[in-house]
Amino acid sequence: MTGPESEGKQLRRAVCPGSFDPITNGHLDIIARASKLYDVVHVAVMINQSKKGLFTVDERIDMIREATAEFGNVEVESFHGLLVDFCKQRDIPAIVKGLRAVSDFDYELQMAQMNNGLSGVETLFVPTNPTYSFLSSSLVKEVAAWGGDVAHLLPPQVHTALTRRLAER
Repeated sequence: MTGPESEGKQLRRAVCPGSFDPITNGHLDIIARASKLYDVVHVAVMINQSKKGLFTVDERIDMIREATAEFGNVEVESFHGLLVDFCKQRDIPAIVKGLRAVSDFDYELQMAQMNNGLSGVETLFVPTNPTYSFLSSSLVKEVAAWGGDVAHLLPPQVHTALTRRLAER
């Protein structure tokens, strides 16, 4: 928001964190829904040096930027460390997480309570679109590695990158 209407108004910010290796249509659905509720949605790509991703962090950031460009209010960057520190540095009061199943809730509730206790950051849970309730990056990579068709589960440019990467292996 720019211009006179934004003067003195604090932007509503939220973050959608994850590894996004690669981003799926399920991730994209949660980000799209958050972008309708917040002025700025930060997509925070986790850097986990103990895990070897299929795509580099920079590749993931590029894919997410391309996939979310139409929203106009999504910023994508990487982070290393505690998500609450990322939030503090950017004055982000809310984390938006998608929940696929009850099993997700058990883990995510603990994380939400810890994050709130550490910093006061709130976590909002968004139920996943039933179309994507089974979907995870790990599952997509596994199915694709065995030759399964995952094109309908990924943004087109991500499917192309995944197909190319798996062919290189």
